[in-house]
Amino acid sequence: MKRKIIKIDENLCNGCGICMPNCPEGALQMIDGKARLVSDLFCDGLGACIGHCPQGAIAIEEREAEDYDERKVMGNIIKQGENTIKAHLKHLKEHNQTEYFNQAIEFLKVNNIKNPLDLEKQKEDSGKFCPFSGCPGSRIIDFNEKKDKSTSKAVKSNPELRQWPVQLMLVPPTAPYLKDSDLLITADCVPFAYPGFHQDFLKVRVLLVGCPKLDDTDYYKEKLVHIFKLNNIKTITCVHMEVPCCFGLEHIIKSALKEAGTNTTYKDITIGIKGDILTQ
Repeated sequence: MKRKIIKIDENLCNGCGICMPNCPEGALQMIDGKARLVSDLFCDGLGACIGHCPQGAIAIEEREAEDYDERKVMGNIIKQGENTIKAHLKHLKEHNQTEYFNQAIEFLKVNNIKNPLDLEKQKEDSGKFCPFSGCPGSRIIDFNEKKDKSTSKAVKSNPELRQWPVQLMLVPPTAPYLKDSDLLITADCVPFAYPGFHQDFLKVRVLLVGCPKLDDTDYYKEKLVHIFKLNNIKTITCVHMEVPCCFGLEHIIKSALKEAGTNTTYKDITIGIKGDILTQ
């Protein structure tokens, strides 16, 4: 049958990977350095990935294609976790795809999986930005306040972490250590790949950590907009890996800065998978 489905211009695609997190259906994959449509069955043709392509390489065309199968899509999506399920459901709602949305909800019920959108009603402003607030591991701690420099022991490599928590998902925009801070926003893998992370990047900066590939990028953007608006951030340093999907972090930060309407000094650093600095 003929239906609308995405088309990728291979000559325009530069392999940045920004489109990848915005296709929760799993229809896109990076192959040979290019974004590829790997399954007609998984592409709903609604084009959530289009607006996230900086090269304009993705368009919608009408052609012969296999019928989109919501149940097969959900079977693929639930393997990717709650944030991906939520992104997919929001995607269907925003495009008024009632039939597909109902099929997805029914799939969750049959498989005894909680609907993550049900939790949205319980979240209000600051409350929604402080999940797991009762968990000891999420308790806000400012290490810098308790640090006694006069009694600190001399060690080969001093830790430079100034606060807790560090995960962007857990840090509330009203955390006191964010006020007038120099902010370091880094992808999850960077501290493991770059051995001098504490001394070269973290020193004198407040840390936020996230993954643009696996986490909820819309939530991250909304959270960062609030952080930028409320805290008079002095500088922002973004450190991410060289892998294509990791560049999505830069896109999220710049979009949040634009929406927040702030002119904060911004710097981007790319780390190679072998632990070297590629660009800064």
